Amino acid sequence: MKHTPHILSALLVSLLLVTGCAPKFTTEEGDSYSLLINRDGETLGYDPGSGVAIITDRGFAFKDLNKNGTLDPYEDWRLGVEARAADLVSQMSVEQMAGLMLYSAHQAIPARGRGRFGATYNGKSFEESGADAADLSDAQVKFLTDDNLRHVLITSVESPATSARWNNNAQKLAEGIGLGIPVNISSDPRHGSNPYAEFNAGAGGDISMWPGTLGITASFDPDLMKQFGQIASEEYRALGIATALSPQIDLATEPRWGRFNGTMGEDPRLAADMAKAYVDGFQTSDGSSEIEGGWGYHSVNAMVKHWPGGGPEEGGRDGHFGFGAYAVYPGNNLKDQLEPFINGAFKLNGGTGMASAVMPYYTISYNQDSKHNENVGNAYSKYIITDLLREKYGYDGVVCTDWGVTGDVETVDQFQGKSWGVETMSVPERHYMAIEAGIDQFGGNNEMGPVMEAFEMGVAQHGESQMRERFEQSAIRLLRNIFRVGLFENPYLDPAETEKTVGNPEFMKAGYEGQLRSVVMLKNSGQVLPAKESLKVYIPQRHIPAGRDWFGRETEERWIDAFNPEVVAKYFEIAETPEQADFALVGINSPAGGTGYDRGDLEKGGNGYVPIPLQYGTYTAEDARATSIAGGSPFEDFTNRSFRGKTVVAQNSNDMKMVTATRQKMGQKPVVVVVNVSNPMVFSEIEPWSDAILVHMGVQDQAIMDILSGAREPSALLPFQMPSDMRTVEEQFEDVPRDMQIYTDSEGNGYDFAFGLNWSGVISDSRVSKYK
Repeated sequence: MKHTPHILSALLVSLLLVTGCAPKFTTEEGDSYSLLINRDGETLGYDPGSGVAIITDRGFAFKDLNKNGTLDPYEDWRLGVEARAADLVSQMSVEQMAGLMLYSAHQAIPARGRGRFGATYNGKSFEESGADAADLSDAQVKFLTDDNLRHVLITSVESPATSARWNNNAQKLAEGIGLGIPVNISSDPRHGSNPYAEFNAGAGGDISMWPGTLGITASFDPDLMKQFGQIASEEYRALGIATALSPQIDLATEPRWGRFNGTMGEDPRLAADMAKAYVDGFQTSDGSSEIEGGWGYHSVNAMVKHWPGGGPEEGGRDGHFGFGAYAVYPGNNLKDQLEPFINGAFKLNGGTGMASAVMPYYTISYNQDSKHNENVGNAYSKYIITDLLREKYGYDGVVCTDWGVTGDVETVDQFQGKSWGVETMSVPERHYMAIEAGIDQFGGNNEMGPVMEAFEMGVAQHGESQMRERFEQSAIRLLRNIFRVGLFENPYLDPAETEKTVGNPEFMKAGYEGQLRSVVMLKNSGQVLPAKESLKVYIPQRHIPAGRDWFGRETEERWIDAFNPEVVAKYFEIAETPEQADFALVGINSPAGGTGYDRGDLEKGGNGYVPIPLQYGTYTAEDARATSIAGGSPFEDFTNRSFRGKTVVAQNSNDMKMVTATRQKMGQKPVVVVVNVSNPMVFSEIEPWSDAILVHMGVQDQAIMDILSGAREPSALLPFQMPSDMRTVEEQFEDVPRDMQIYTDSEGNGYDFAFGLNWSGVISDSRVSKYK
């Protein structure tokens, strides 16, 4: 017999009165779900349409998630996380545990089209299907139902309210299946700034906008990083996101690395302090939101990445591709790479203790395995995962592979699988090797088939009892992270509350303040800044050359405004020509040096490996290694990946030409250069032609204008060194921080770690003395 929530509540109250036990809960109706509010207990959210019943004990209400009519320990919110997880695992089949060990491929909400991130709805594209934006795609229904997957990575969402409604649909489906395990939704970082967007005090947005973590690090203030974590976690939970695939705490000791701008800089101590603050901010709940041990309804699991540090990539080539498979240690300095983990994310100030999950990087940590002598990707290395992470450093949280690590690959330069060191194995064999190494979860894998095949391989080698015990070990770790954040009690969201929370005016203001504190002033010759708001400014357009994106798709050549003219016009009068202007404002990006691999070089008889320049102009790598430290791939018949003697030019070399051309056009009038930096760069090509230089790591144009006009004083410091030339870049060690000869400008200032200017000159405060 089925009852509506109102009738069900009335029957429960009657039953409690008859048995002489007064009810200790009340009922409320949510957007598409019901709430049971236990007095001095947890609030339960459930969808009556999922088939879940409510049972009572001593006047309190509980969800009967496995629908057996009995209050099982895992359903009892009065018990601790460990007891609940252990009970639930004891009831799970191997197939259910295998599904728990999956983490979905990227899911757009909704998934439009049929491309890499597209999907079908009832067999049709989203556009053809008539589906609602919050509906589950066919693939999502399949992996939740048939593959027992419960960890979903979402990317773009149509709106915050759509995200909330999609969450409710996914939770309803999961709640009605098997043991009623809720969906743990995750996200990569999503709080970046839109340069063209305008900040208006008191106005909200889609989500608060902050500088990247490297920009927040430039504040040298861990409290700012913690504040970001606290705000971002509230917004994440309002979107349904309970796990952050962040922070990226790789130590940025290799200045050419393509993921440098996602890090917390190159200094071990500063990066450790920032990592600790970030994770504390995301994971900690307090007051009425706390459930147990600092965890609760405001908590977001932090999956720190990438163990044991993805920074020391040889030549700066990235591990998403086979040409960047190797991390090298010419300075024998793995110790510093581990610092942000062992003295940062694993040693928190807050009650949660340590980051709840870790992601190893794709790379082979070359010749670091002193026990098994294996050179395989980190996810396959028993030394890296079990001996080092688990045993030496005592980590017992979830270890999840990076996305696509078990996939097949055919060349070194295509965006495919990333099974470095085990390319010749089958997909199930790779799963088994990773499980044997200590991995709990597989990122980007929607199907449980290969995990089940790995289980059978383990049964053949170890016996069924031992393999089930191994799966249970991973399942308990994974379930802790779902229990701790309260998803078993209430995974549902009120879309109206989501809209109020995400991007609210208070959060937008805090993000904008963070942007202002992330801009570094490197030069201010003759104190041309701050500029009076009545001045006329000339802003040359910026040229974007044709090229290819991360996935190999062609991008068109175009010209763009370097800054939003509407924003600039609120501070200065825009001049059409240099002759009309009082000063020039040039907006550029740091040199785009490419990936370090060129198939054209291979076709001409080379090995395919080329330099990654940190300068704009033509560069010949005369000082590069004659023989690479690491090399070797089933797809190459050589091991020396040296690029010595090869010549390249940055993809955006026109940025340099724009600076020098503007200098010529302006004559003696001031030229102010603003650089969006993704990596350290050689400033000798543009600094002599600039009167003032600001650098940032992703902010709104308005933040730049506030500083240029003097509405705010610059206060940030460089979280990394700027090299004097490419020779020092080639000679530095990939694994050693702060080991380059720094650039010294025409004012005599060295662009070193912790350098920055304010209106009075070189900043020398407590931050500098603490970290430099």
